[in-house]
Amino acid sequence: MKRSRINDIMSSADGMIRHFGFVLPPFAYWTPDTFKARANDASRIIEARMGWDITDYGEGRFDQMGLFLFTLRNGDLADLQRGGGMCYAEKLLISRQDQLSPMHTHVIKAEDIINRGGATLAIQLFGSADDGTCSDDRGGRVICDGIPRNYAPGEVLKFAPGESVTLMPGDWHAFWGEGGDVLIGEVSTVNDDLTDNVFREPIGRFADIEEDVVPTHLLVSDYDRWLGQVT
Repeated sequence: MKRSRINDIMSSADGMIRHFGFVLPPFAYWTPDTFKARANDASRIIEARMGWDITDYGEGRFDQMGLFLFTLRNGDLADLQRGGGMCYAEKLLISRQDQLSPMHTHVIKAEDIINRGGATLAIQLFGSADDGTCSDDRGGRVICDGIPRNYAPGEVLKFAPGESVTLMPGDWHAFWGEGGDVLIGEVSTVNDDLTDNVFREPIGRFADIEEDVVPTHLLVSDYDRWLGQVT
């Protein structure tokens, strides 16, 4: 993706988020130079990979397959493993109309996916085979706003604004906006986008970036190169 396109997506996403009454935290609006100058103060932000995240999954077709995300807060995997402390994370996402976030699951993360506003959120679901791979023949059970609901293999569940679904590890899911763009909330256990996304197809999690202009704001995937503090 061209950096100029990423900058434009950031601006548009910020406008949509504000439209629905949300405001991003102050560090969202830091310039790259400000981030560099405050890198020591921001070590928790950097280590937890909080911030802007825009991906086309390395496929170069953002309008057809892509996702906007902003990680608002993220806990510590060590806390999750010991069962105490900051074991949670929160994100805002935007799925554009008919823009696919491809089929995937998580090994560790459980998540609530919430339609925060806009059009209908469509989520296609499959269960896991015995070896953990996506099964075309198995469904499963999810919780929709506190109510259990069984799903058939490949069934598409639809969520209006205010509605939500709880997905557990092994619930394979793909999603998109139906009838328009959707602002999505994600509340989950600790988030690890480096290792805990398992895709059905062999695709990447992050975009390859062509630096045609200077970044307006850094992406989480920029932190290693620009700030040198994330391992």
